[in-house]
Amino acid sequence: MLPLWQQDALLRALAQTWPFKRSPRCVRSLSSRDPLVGFESQCLIASLLSRYTVIPDTLSVTASAQTLDQVEGDLLQLSCDVSSLSVQHTHLSVGWYLRSPEPSAPPQDLLTLSRDFVLRPGGPYRQRFTSGDLRLDKLSSATYRLTIYKLQPADQGLVYCEAAEWIQDPDRSWYPMVRKQSDKTDVRVQHTDKDFSIQVNSERRAYLAGEPLELRCSIDAQNFADRYFSLSWVFSSSQVAVVGPNAVPVLGADYAEREATGQLTVRKESPAVHLLKFQRLRAEDAGKYICRVTERERTPTGDFIDRVKRSRNVQISIQPLKSNITVLLLSNSSEVPEGDPIALSCSVRGASNRAGALSLSWEWADGHGGAWQELAFLDRDGTVRTGPLYRERGSYGEIGVERMRGDNFGLALRHALPTDEGQYRCSATEWLQAPDHSWEKIGEKTAVKSLTVKAVESSFFVSASSRTPSVTYGDSFDLQCIVKPRYNPRAPVTITWRFQPLEGRAEFRDLVTLTREGTLHWGEHPAGVVMRASLDRSATNSNLRLSVSRAGRREGGTYQCSAQLWRRNYDSTWAKIANRTSNLLGISVLKPVSKLRVQKANQSLWFTEDSRVRVNCSIAAQTSPDAQHTVLWYARKGAEPDSAPELLLKINRASGFEYGAYAEEERLKSRVQSERLSPLLYGLTLHRAETSDSGTYYCQVEEWLLDPDGGWYRHSHDDSGFTQVAVTQPETRLQVEEAESNVTVAEEGSIRLGCSIPSQSSRDSRFSMSWYVVRGAEPQCVFSIGHDAVFGNGNCTPAEAPGPESRLLFQRTNFDLYSLTIQKATPRDAGSYYCQVEEWLLNPRNAWYRLATNNSGITVVAVQQKVPSLQSVVCSSDSLFYFVFFYPFPIFGILLLAVLLVRYKARHAGRNQEGKNGAPLLWIKEPHLNYSPTCLEPPALSLHPGSVE
Repeated sequence: MLPLWQQDALLRALAQTWPFKRSPRCVRSLSSRDPLVGFESQCLIASLLSRYTVIPDTLSVTASAQTLDQVEGDLLQLSCDVSSLSVQHTHLSVGWYLRSPEPSAPPQDLLTLSRDFVLRPGGPYRQRFTSGDLRLDKLSSATYRLTIYKLQPADQGLVYCEAAEWIQDPDRSWYPMVRKQSDKTDVRVQHTDKDFSIQVNSERRAYLAGEPLELRCSIDAQNFADRYFSLSWVFSSSQVAVVGPNAVPVLGADYAEREATGQLTVRKESPAVHLLKFQRLRAEDAGKYICRVTERERTPTGDFIDRVKRSRNVQISIQPLKSNITVLLLSNSSEVPEGDPIALSCSVRGASNRAGALSLSWEWADGHGGAWQELAFLDRDGTVRTGPLYRERGSYGEIGVERMRGDNFGLALRHALPTDEGQYRCSATEWLQAPDHSWEKIGEKTAVKSLTVKAVESSFFVSASSRTPSVTYGDSFDLQCIVKPRYNPRAPVTITWRFQPLEGRAEFRDLVTLTREGTLHWGEHPAGVVMRASLDRSATNSNLRLSVSRAGRREGGTYQCSAQLWRRNYDSTWAKIANRTSNLLGISVLKPVSKLRVQKANQSLWFTEDSRVRVNCSIAAQTSPDAQHTVLWYARKGAEPDSAPELLLKINRASGFEYGAYAEEERLKSRVQSERLSPLLYGLTLHRAETSDSGTYYCQVEEWLLDPDGGWYRHSHDDSGFTQVAVTQPETRLQVEEAESNVTVAEEGSIRLGCSIPSQSSRDSRFSMSWYVVRGAEPQCVFSIGHDAVFGNGNCTPAEAPGPESRLLFQRTNFDLYSLTIQKATPRDAGSYYCQVEEWLLNPRNAWYRLATNNSGITVVAVQQKVPSLQSVVCSSDSLFYFVFFYPFPIFGILLLAVLLVRYKARHAGRNQEGKNGAPLLWIKEPHLNYSPTCLEPPALSLHPGSVE
């Protein structure tokens, strides 16, 4: 740390170099020559810091710490990782350094990579760098490797890596922000040619405190005059002195004062013998002494290498001066309640009567293996010093140390804390003043006392209770939180009632808190709930009572009481020293006892298809006159009682309808109807019933009540009895005339077959008619017409297709009489005829279905065959008819033309002859053709002979 005058000069230079705005509180002029102290320095530093931003230090330099034993001429490679995460534009420089085993020697620069990426070897290593025996490689973005070929003894020492992060100022000058070094690697290089030995001698190994001690270190080596040796005296791993080749000793920090006062001597008696002499031994001088010799050898290049050897350990034991003091430690009590004072008395007996011969140290430990902590120290001159951990507490007057009378010393802790529990140790030290007026410790005695501090929280207990763990909706209940022990003003209690509702399993929330100052703070609680809290204090406990009025379902849950114990610290601040939670207290807010009862009488109902089905649901009793009901209608198909019911319709308490899956599947939404016939009577109606509606129906009634919070809740439910509904098709009453008859018709006559239906099942029935004829084993279909008036049906396919040329004539002469006429009967039409009647009805889904089938009686038909005539024979064959009546005409025409031609020629010739002879000619009339278009009479061809004119 800089002296005050240097701090003052630095702050003034910064203030003049960097402009800043001074705080109004910094009223002194910076030009004053008085030193800047205390408040003004803080003002100046704060003003400077408010002007500038500090760049964070992100430079990291790491290398493995190790010890390497090498032989002269070996290869040495060391790696170092250097990285920086600075967001500023910075450069890095990396260098390798060698520190000699001599602590006072400065480090040597081996090889450095500058911020401009230029390699610069150290002075002694330039020639080796030029020859390639020294190099630095960058293996990655952060790894740098140093390689030394052909190790020399001068390379021995601590090798480490040092990196610096540079930043450029606005004036383009560079300066390092931070420098960091890696862990050091101890490189030891064994010389292959030269060796030397070391020996340490002393007069004896055991001494008394105050006696002198001489240690001589002898170096045995050849060519001693041409070699350079430096020597180090080491005591218990700490350096006492270093003597270089120039024989000038350098003392360690702990021994420089003793050497200055003449109590310690370090010198070189001869080139090979060094002396270490203690004029007056102290008890702490007992231990191991080592002589470590380093030979420095000059290399051909002019550099130096070091070889180090150490002597054997010389164990020196020192018997301290005898001290006859005894220490006795007493306390006011072995168990101290928290907050009461702790008083300890340390009595020292057998000390000398010299002034300032005693010093006393008070220490504390937790008693569980922890280290001893200094509590207070009383110096020889009566100065009291408080330990680091108790300094703040002592500044508030909580700790008192005094020398009461004679050699009795006292320690007082004004207010005991739980952390004060443990072991207390009183250490008395007797001192002897030396002739040089220095003090020497000649004896120390200790005494230990264990104390227990009974903490307030050790008896701190919280419990919760209630006389009514179960209440009904609308009732009230009380909760009691009992906190023990009784109220203590120095350790007040904060009590909180917490609540966790049953619904959702939410976290606990605070209802009401009684603070340590005695005020009530209400937390979150449901709206509309009336809560009241009161505090009762007795000689043994405190009771925070919470009363809840008109409890509802939201007040049902788990209640818990938590308490926090506070302590007022010595600095008037509060500290929470304990936190206790009570047992979980479950409060059940129960619904009223259900009185809902639904009529459970079972019944069976039969209905005809397309009729209206009505089922009632009657509520016999309810819990409250203000109750509302939700009615659910269920249906179950089949006769199995274990089949699962399906929801048909739901009517909520607000008269809203909701169809179930059963209504969707069976397409009942358009046919189902539910209504409230009275406050306690509900009805279900199925319009246009179908056979698929058959099943078991029942209702489920849910009773809803209004809770104290103003919300409706489902209190209970009950099922009605079962109503077995059977929907059947209409009764079959189809009757067909079954009288048998015989009919004989002449060939080419008409056969009339009648079918009479004297009775039918419904006035809306339609019929499908089919006539069959039996001529062998299987009946043959003659004619059919469906219920939709379409000829032909799936069961009957007539052999003769209908059409204009058909011989079949179907008629309905009356509403119950149908007839089929076969025209132009032939013998093939003979057989046993009967009609088959199918009765069809339209179901509620507008689909036709066949209700019944019945056959009429058999009608035996015989056809009389006519005797065949010429006319019938000719007309019965088309080829013969054409041959007889049409083919002769062309032939006769040709013959007639031939006759006329012959006649014409003959007449022409006859005229010639008649004129000559006068004889008459034969004249023939044209033939006459007569035929019947009905083919009832054969055509007649007559030729009539002509007459002679």
